[in-house]
Order: sequence, then C-alpha cells, then structure tokens
Amino acid sequence: MYAIVNIAGQQTKVEANKFVYAQRLAGNVGDSVELGNALLTDDNGTLSIGTPELNVAVKGTIMAHVQGDKVLVFKKKRRKGYKKMNGHRQQFTKVMINSIG
Repeated sequence: MYAIVNIAGQQTKVEANKFVYAQRLAGNVGDSVELGNALLTDDNGTLSIGTPELNVAVKGTIMAHVQGDKVLVFKKKRRKGYKKMNGHRQQFTKVMINSIG
C-alpha cells in the first residue's frame, strides 16, 4: 500500500515502514508527526483518489534532521570580469512512515 501526501507544499509518495526525506519539519528527533490527509492511496491495485483529499491520515516518526548536498550557484557576465559563487545546503527531515490510514 502506498499513498501520495502533501508534505510542506510538495507531493510525496510514501509507503508504510519506509522513510522519506521532507523539507525541514518542526519537532525533535523521536517525535511523532502526522503528515496530513492523503491525496491518493493504492491498496493492492485498488486506487482511491481524493477530491481534493481522502480521510486517510499518514503518521510517522522523525528520525533525524539532516542537510542535503551542497548546491552551487555560479553567476558570470562574459568579458566583464564579473564572477560570483554562492551555495547553500538544504535542510531536510528524515521521517519514518509508521502507518497509512
């Protein structure tokens, strides 16, 4: 069984007893978190689509707060000697999905 859930503005496919990386969520490591209602669920070929949501709650546990890989932003204007290098590391939360529904 899997579900499509809206987590912090991004639609993510989640399955029970697997983990996903989501945008940084409020809470401490070990806290229980409810990711909201599912937009779509699939239970062994039986597809349920919400309009816009189903009444199926997705619950998980925060495993860790991690940083993603470094993203480099390089700007250049040719023949002008202008070069600018910036970068950042995105903040993510590792969430273990405990139950769907």
